[in-house]
Amino acid sequence: MRFVRFAALLLACLLSASSLSASHLVTGNGFGFAVVAPESGAVTKVYAHPYSFTHPDPQKPLSEGIETASFVKEIAWRGADASNPTADYVDDSQVIRIERADGEGWCFMPFGFGHAAVIVGWNPGVERSGNWHVEWNRRVVGERTIRVEGQELSVLRFDGLEESLLLIPIGDARGTGRGEPGQPLAGNSAWAMVSLENDADAEGLANDFAKWRAGLAVSKLATREIEEVEQWRVKPAAQFTGEAERHLWRQSEMMLRIAQSREPNRPGRYGNGLIVASLPDGIFFTPWVRDMAWATVAFARMGHRAEARAALLAYFNARPTGKMKAETAGADYQISVVRYFGDGAEEPFFTQEGSTNIEFDDWGEALWVLGEYLRAYDEPGLLQERTYRGTVYETARDFIAKPLLKNTEKFGGGVIVNADTSIWEEHQKDKKHFAFSTAMAIVGLKSLAEITRRAGDEATHGEMLRQADLLTKGFNAAFIRDGHLHGTLEPGVKNDIDGALLQIINFGVVTNDALVRDTLERMALLKVASGGYRRVRGTYTDPSIYEYWYEQEEFLFVDFNLAEVYRKQGRSDEAAAMLTRIEEKAAADHNIIPEMYVAVPCELFPGKIGDPTGALPMVGYGAGEFILHLLDREKSHGHA
Repeated sequence: MRFVRFAALLLACLLSASSLSASHLVTGNGFGFAVVAPESGAVTKVYAHPYSFTHPDPQKPLSEGIETASFVKEIAWRGADASNPTADYVDDSQVIRIERADGEGWCFMPFGFGHAAVIVGWNPGVERSGNWHVEWNRRVVGERTIRVEGQELSVLRFDGLEESLLLIPIGDARGTGRGEPGQPLAGNSAWAMVSLENDADAEGLANDFAKWRAGLAVSKLATREIEEVEQWRVKPAAQFTGEAERHLWRQSEMMLRIAQSREPNRPGRYGNGLIVASLPDGIFFTPWVRDMAWATVAFARMGHRAEARAALLAYFNARPTGKMKAETAGADYQISVVRYFGDGAEEPFFTQEGSTNIEFDDWGEALWVLGEYLRAYDEPGLLQERTYRGTVYETARDFIAKPLLKNTEKFGGGVIVNADTSIWEEHQKDKKHFAFSTAMAIVGLKSLAEITRRAGDEATHGEMLRQADLLTKGFNAAFIRDGHLHGTLEPGVKNDIDGALLQIINFGVVTNDALVRDTLERMALLKVASGGYRRVRGTYTDPSIYEYWYEQEEFLFVDFNLAEVYRKQGRSDEAAAMLTRIEEKAAADHNIIPEMYVAVPCELFPGKIGDPTGALPMVGYGAGEFILHLLDREKSHGHA
């Protein structure tokens, strides 16, 4: 489980799961995020960076770290008639259009302007009345005015925030002017708000913005942005069953783009290319190794080479890593054992018990990503590119594969990966030998074996194949017992049938038809009232514990993988029905794929059974998994 401060989780869940149509809308450009509430059309968050926590807190080593600056509680248009508000993405982009009885507005962060900048604008229609009203998240402690090309701009400083906010008027002057106390946005119909890490950059950024804007009104800027998004898109390598599926593909493509950091690397910050697990205000807008792997492979397979390459190199350039040597048999390593802070520092995620996690499957996944990128793009020079610990190839061999092999143990004539917390992020005190971690080691080492040939390293090629064979032998002895495939070596009802087994089958680690059919039959034990499947049979009995409820809800990653196994087994109607259900639910919710659906309504996950809940919009396990599912379907149909 992804355990964070319980109070924060509670609030986030309550905000994110109230009803099927109430998911927030997120815009971003790789430098920050902004959030819009569709039920009101108000902007509820403006984040200075594209992640939830910037860097570790040196005073609290087992905390979530230093939170990213969030400037606003609400920015809303106060007009003549705020009735009938609606908000949605325009043409499956990151541009959000807001409509009400008294006019229409826009909110978006432009990819064409390489800074954390959000644009808001309002066209009040024939009434021509109203103005913007803002409630800041922090107290304003300073304001200075600068003049750029004859225009007055404001720079605001906030209590407790390192970043400042540059306000650039770009619309029509309003009659209320700037004189309204504490309401600097009231004097204009449209604004650009640019986050500043250094106030001295204000004039330069204002000039850069003016050049980018080219004198266009907000509506024209929105149109230009959408046109540029269309130029960025790649031709889909999938045939769609209908318009709902096409729109969900396009919006998922955009969710992946919004989720990737474009902040340049610099001393003290090495997060360029990292991809968050969900978008705000989903509770996981933090870069997880595992979720990012699925997002990166989706980028690679669909044809977004630059984004896939940036994400891949982010794994190899993130620093500092290797923090948990005491838990990894003394091995130094490059890939985080859980996730990253926004600055690229390893975050060995803590649980409510105040301990760290160790997830060895992450290392196999990073090797899988490297292999998938090189299968998609013939780029031999990539392996010799210099990164944090050496070339890409040296790092993959010496700081991913070698540490992984050092953390294995003998079993059944082969080897298995040491006990860890694995894919479902168990408590470290409850670590086990998970089938998924050993399976990902097999997948990762086989991928590296292919890569060694490209590098001309025949000795390592043979060693990787030998180790993969030993892991396969150990896997079969440890996790196939009494004719069943099990999630852990250790017996127990929780992982006896485990949704992660489906991904293992889809990776081709288990191919025996009898085992596959048996696993599918036993998945009935994980079926929930909402119609899909949960991850495991939870064993927590105290309803005051977050995981008690979390493990009872429907998990879409499992649904996608089950549909894929169905298709491979020739049960195409069942596979199609599962996918159609997800697509229809997404179409009713701004084409957003959530982490979960409500299966057991509760205070943490309220709403009707079947409503979206958990972290949303979900990225790697949502948008990325959906795209990969469609590409796999296409491949199985012989179209790719």
